[in-house]
Amino acid sequence: MTAERWSSRIGFLLATVGAAVGLGNIWRFSAVVGQNGGGAYLVPYLLAALCCAVPLLVLELAVGRTLRTDVVSAFRAGGPRYAVFGWVVVLSVLLILSYYLVLTGWVLGFLLSYAVDRPTTFATFTAGWAPVGAFLVTTALTGGIVSLGVRDGIERAATVLLPTVFVALAGLAAYATTLAGWDRAVDFLFTPEFAVLADPGLWSAAVGQVFFSLSVGQGIMITYGGYVDDDTDLRRSAVLVTVADIGAALIAGLVIFPVVFTFGLEPALGTELAFRTLPSAFEAMPFGRWVAIAFFGLLFFAALSSAVAMLEVGVTTVATTTRADRPRATVALTAGMAVLGLPSALSYSPVSLSLWDVPVLDLVDGTVGTLALPVSALLLTLTFVYGADLDLVRRELGGLYPVVKYVVPAVLLVVTAATILGVTRPVWRLLTERTARPALALGVVLVLLCLGAVMRRPTR
Repeated sequence: MTAERWSSRIGFLLATVGAAVGLGNIWRFSAVVGQNGGGAYLVPYLLAALCCAVPLLVLELAVGRTLRTDVVSAFRAGGPRYAVFGWVVVLSVLLILSYYLVLTGWVLGFLLSYAVDRPTTFATFTAGWAPVGAFLVTTALTGGIVSLGVRDGIERAATVLLPTVFVALAGLAAYATTLAGWDRAVDFLFTPEFAVLADPGLWSAAVGQVFFSLSVGQGIMITYGGYVDDDTDLRRSAVLVTVADIGAALIAGLVIFPVVFTFGLEPALGTELAFRTLPSAFEAMPFGRWVAIAFFGLLFFAALSSAVAMLEVGVTTVATTTRADRPRATVALTAGMAVLGLPSALSYSPVSLSLWDVPVLDLVDGTVGTLALPVSALLLTLTFVYGADLDLVRRELGGLYPVVKYVVPAVLLVVTAATILGVTRPVWRLLTERTARPALALGVVLVLLCLGAVMRRPTR
């Protein structure tokens, strides 16, 4: 049982929204929209958020508040054999965090380059050891926040980071209205071409983005739910978190797409847009340096809040299973993240570390990063709906229970299959073609093993 609690409902909401709002909203959302037909993408995106993400978010928070323990122990509560799936979720989150911290370090590097008025390029940045140094600094900063605890560390950081992100987004969106490409950007983002809704890849991409963006299926909300007081309305909280998350993504689109269309950039560039293309646009626009500082600043703050949430999942698990206190567990896991993420950091450095001619970062993202989320979300749903007998969770879900029981697992199965079969167009990775085969091979093995084990009800 965890003794820590959020100091207030506002603190809980800020921390939870901070966990959800990250690179996925500001950077990945615009890339997915750009590659999937602009406004048409919003139709399945909003449907997926309402019908799938909100019920799963309530489920995770309810499980967390009911059991008030770490992710592995929560899975074990459904039956001893389910503990292994808790470890699958935790290890998947930590693997994702290992290279997410590398990406966050890149953002920090670009932010500092503009702050000292010496703008860098991606080629120049990765030609030296700056990516490794920025990764280590970001990892240490994330660990430092988590080590301070729920109220003094995570919640206090969220009260600073999250308002800063939204203020920066609003300011950049206001500036974007002055750009020549504003009207075209608004049309692109909010005018759907309904003909493309027949494309299954569009729907798969939308569902995948919603789950990625809201941080559901990663054990984060189980962990954060364990710190919630008993009087908090979880369904209302889930809706508020979802609205804030979607709002951040839409405002980010209104920041990025006016720049894209004003300077004749390609909206479907994906990851390349943030580090290779937008910097050249910043150089050409009025007040470009300050716009760049605000842009990379909000990216960094958003990424840091999500990184803190992912690390907290691991810290609570380590603290519970080893009976170590929070500072020791945090130091151990932060050091582990530095070691685990170093190969990804070195893959875009003078070492150019790679396997099978694929940078390690791309390889990890193309396997674990691509498939861990839908698989872990499926494990979580099946375990706590079909395996565990938690009446309090069922009552908390209320009318959402049939959705979680039937709709969410079906959607996750389809998304997982679409990801494995390559129906979903990837946008997060820098090098997508060379990572398709390892992702496919690992994905098939993971899905078959996990589903086969979960559907076999444990003996009690």
